[in-house]
Amino acid sequence: MPPIRSSRSRKPPPDGFEDIEDTLLEFSNKMKDAENASHEGKKRNEVLWPIFQISHQRSRYIYELYYEKEAISKTLYDWLLKNGYAEPMLIAKWKKQGYEKLCCVRCIQANENNFNATCICRVPRAQMKGEQTIECSDVYMKAPEPSVSTSMWKQSQFCGQVA
Repeated sequence: MPPIRSSRSRKPPPDGFEDIEDTLLEFSNKMKDAENASHEGKKRNEVLWPIFQISHQRSRYIYELYYEKEAISKTLYDWLLKNGYAEPMLIAKWKKQGYEKLCCVRCIQANENNFNATCICRVPRAQMKGEQTIECSDVYMKAPEPSVSTSMWKQSQFCGQVA
């Protein structure tokens, strides 16, 4: 049987966490607001869209700090991943060529899609018709409640183009 973890036995964050703590706190506040936002009058697909966007932004922020800007240490990066501040599987894909702008891991799992294909958000921008609005149909499967799913989004707003 695994040991029971309590808040007293949790290790304190490594050095450097204080520098990024404010930004991570902003992300958590945005996440709470998105979770508590009213879903009255919204389509089923539009309810979880802000939650997935914030999760993507937070993971991208940590990825850029470690791999591009080299502003945080390896110990801090590992601690952030272990404590759920970022999605490690998504970051692992971002490190590979061709997946730099991936919005979620489910978009590349062919067995989870219709006809064993990849998600529509993986279509190269050059093959899209202008500002075509697309629906990433795979993100809804991550939903904590089966009654809601994710939203319609423009590729320029979400699929790897988060500022």
